[in-house]
Order: sequence, then C-alpha cells, then structure tokens
Amino acid sequence: QVQLVESGGGLVQPGGSLRLSCAASRNIFSIYVMGWYRQAPGKQRELVASITNGGTTNYADSVKGRFTISRDVAKNTVYLRMNSLKPEDTAVYFCNAAFAVRDDYWGQGTQVTVSS
Repeated sequence: QVQLVESGGGLVQPGGSLRLSCAASRNIFSIYVMGWYRQAPGKQRELVASITNGGTTNYADSVKGRFTISRDVAKNTVYLRMNSLKPEDTAVYFCNAAFAVRDDYWGQGTQVTVSS
C-alpha cells in the first residue's frame, strides 16, 4: 500500500505556470509507475503524464511540450510542472501509484483552475 498527498494546485491566469507535487508514503522505486490524471466537470478521468520506476515518461498529446513530469527519489515525491496553462487544463488533478494492473492507489486530488 501507499498513501499519496497532492499539493500545489490553485488559480492561475492563462499562460501561467504551476507545479504540482505528489508525496508518497514509501520509496517510489518500489512503485512500477506513477502518474498524474485529471478530471474536468462532466468528463472522464484522463491520463496526463506518467513516469515508471525506470524513468520512462509518457504524456497525453494535449500537454506535450507544456507539462513535465519528474521525481525526487530522496523525497519520495513526483512533480508535474505545468507551463503555458490553458482554460481547458482546468480540472482536479490526481496522483496515482500503480504496483501492477488493478493494484493502484489514488491521492485525494488538487484543483487547478485556469482563468482570467
């Protein structure tokens, strides 16, 4: 098991930046893949970015070139740097930790609102 705590959400103007953090309760090397998902009102939850314990990253097409996922193993923390934010990035962002298929855990989510 693992507990995940997200932070860093907030209100930002279009074109602005935010950095989300996801602190895990255990060594993240033991987690096969960690990811950031988001869910906007009335929409399904979607994968934004992920990083494996080997360091391989993956991004949704809608955020490529704007978002960067990274990790600090010493702090057991995964980050999502979001630049050039757009109103359509508005959503609740969730951190996910997966040990295997159907063995995954979620954080409580953090709200990101992009609006002028």
